[in-house]
Amino acid sequence: MSLKVLNLYACLGGNRYKWDEVTNIDVTAVELDAHAAELYQERFPNDTVIVADAHAYLLDHYKEFDFIWSSPPCPTHSRIMYSLKKQCTMQYPDMRLYQEVILLQSFFEGKYVVENVVPHYEPLIPAKKRGRHLYWTNFALPNVLSKRQPPSMTTHGNRPAHDWRAFADFHEVDVSKYKGKQSKGKMARNLVDYEAGKRIFETACGIIRQQDQRQLQLL
Repeated sequence: MSLKVLNLYACLGGNRYKWDEVTNIDVTAVELDAHAAELYQERFPNDTVIVADAHAYLLDHYKEFDFIWSSPPCPTHSRIMYSLKKQCTMQYPDMRLYQEVILLQSFFEGKYVVENVVPHYEPLIPAKKRGRHLYWTNFALPNVLSKRQPPSMTTHGNRPAHDWRAFADFHEVDVSKYKGKQSKGKMARNLVDYEAGKRIFETACGIIRQQDQRQLQLL
């Protein structure tokens, strides 16, 4: 039987890239950007891809899945936004991030991950910090999620760190075909390291398998 997985704010599937190596999965991916969703579908032809508001979709469908990954928009929480506060038109922090964490903490019976950047303020709900990211989960995470060095810290191959193509190379995804409104740099930089995505997913799957085995023993 396949594990039913919901991948929210799917973008080009950086987090999802290696999940097929872990277990059999039935993935529903939700992405509002139709151009990004089209490229995601090309990359993962067996996934069900829905062009919709991921935040609204979660509320309506969370009960249907065994595992949920959500990566809500991060700019209003980021330290970069804070560092540019004198140059940018300020916005309220997007609190949908915490709405999703609370919903999943309180009502979801499966395993979940909500991923975002380390914010410029003290997180309103405690999270697990790994590298430059925060993860809200209902299971323990490994201390090290990936040993891969991202191009923001060094060069990648022959490409300079500031080149968006360095990030595309790092994530093993072709961003050049993207024709939507977002910049290619933003698309490439916002992807989750696929090794971290795989490590988190296989940790959750291991716990789900243990729970299923204990349940069978009780029957």
